[in-house]
Formats: sequence, structure tokens, C-alpha cells
Amino acid sequence: MSFDDIFDESYDRALLTSPNGIEFFEAFYRRFLKSSAEVRILFRNTDMTAQRRMLKKSFFSLIAFYASGTIDDVLRRIAYLHSADQLNIKPHLYDLWLECLIDTVAVYDPEFCDDVELAWRLILSPGITYMKFGYDHF
Repeated sequence: MSFDDIFDESYDRALLTSPNGIEFFEAFYRRFLKSSAEVRILFRNTDMTAQRRMLKKSFFSLIAFYASGTIDDVLRRIAYLHSADQLNIKPHLYDLWLECLIDTVAVYDPEFCDDVELAWRLILSPGITYMKFGYDHF
């Protein structure tokens, strides 16, 4: 089975699972906010319901970037907004973001294993690299 297929199946499992009635993206943000005071400060005045909707949209752009090798308008806009001249989202926070996401997948995907973890990392890494690159290139 390809890593694309492993990712797709894991993503489907994770989004169908709701431990304690908490959906995947909400659980991710809870974990991410707990991970760092720096993150909590960045999100202190954020409408988290709107933020989860944005994450879902941008998440699909990250996946599409991996699949197509092209940057869509959503990903380009988010990279610009996160750049040093705009929201100033430091590049190291993307690594923390990914680790929190992987930790959330581990809870939400009952079949989580090394191949699943690697699939998520492989699929999301190109988009994360683009976001980091955009920090001081916009």
C-alpha cells in the first residue's frame, strides 16, 4: 500500500473517531494550545470555531500541494498572512504544529503505527516547508 493510501485511510479513520465527543480538529487545537505559551499568546484573541474551519480549508491545501506540486490561492494567502511582515508566525512553530497533529492522529486513528505516522509526515512536509520558506520571502 502506498503512503498516499495509508494517509487517506488514516485521515478517514481519524475524522470518524470522536473520543469523548471531541472532533479531531478541536482536539488538535486543544493539544496545540497546551503545547506552548507562545502558541497561546498567538491565539489569545482568536475565534476558535472560525480557526478550526480555516484549518480544515488550509489542511486540504497542504494535501493538494503534496499531490499536485502546485500552490493554490488558499495556501499562498495563508503563507503570506503568517509571514514575518504580517502575523509573524515563527518557522519553528510549524514543527510544533506537526508534532501536535501527529500526537492527535495517534489518539484518533485506532490503527496508528509507524507507517501511518510517516505517511502524515510525508504528505504534510512539502506544504509545511513552503510555509516556513514564506516566513521571510513575502
